[in-house]
Amino acid sequence: MTKVHPSTTVLDLELPELAGVRRKDSNTVVLTVWRKSLLFSCSGFTVFDAEGNLVFRVDNYGSGSTGEIVLMDAAGKPLLTIRRKKLSLGANWVIYDGEDVVDPLFSVKKHSNLLHSKVLAHVTTPCNRRRRRGGCSAGYEVEGSYSRRSCTVYDEMRRSVAEIRQKEAVGGVAFGGDVFRLVVHTDVETRLAMGILIVLDQMFGSRVSLING
Repeated sequence: MTKVHPSTTVLDLELPELAGVRRKDSNTVVLTVWRKSLLFSCSGFTVFDAEGNLVFRVDNYGSGSTGEIVLMDAAGKPLLTIRRKKLSLGANWVIYDGEDVVDPLFSVKKHSNLLHSKVLAHVTTPCNRRRRRGGCSAGYEVEGSYSRRSCTVYDEMRRSVAEIRQKEAVGGVAFGGDVFRLVVHTDVETRLAMGILIVLDQMFGSRVSLING
């Protein structure tokens, strides 16, 4: 379903061509995530790079939610569409490329026993996208605590590919849970890392879900 994605007029920024461009002195992208939309009457996320440029946006109208979350770049171009699987009670989500809702890139499933494990969620690639590699289990595992903004995303080799961290206090003033860091390493797309973060927020966040139903 095609939707109108409003372009923000709140910030007057010189925006980069690619979201999450790596800094020249590092193989790591450090993003600041704000759990707030820049648009009035919307809920969502606003994400900045290390230079303060707007790189990602989520602007969901609470009363008119269509049951999906769209991650956009700074100009409002859809990068990912995130949907909760029906009848899963929030435990299973799918991530699609752009506005495509037919062939998912990844499926995210909440870990079944959180009481005796550090694992929060499993991120897997659908079988039809894995056939050329001879398997269906490839993906990532998320460990830690989202409520404490302390999570790590591991690949199949147990390498850390992304992290969610608390943002450092400035002048002795803490930011709380609404402003935090997303650290993305070389082996994963920044948009995918942000997509996983959004799903974790829907699974474990203290705020009301960004979608209805």
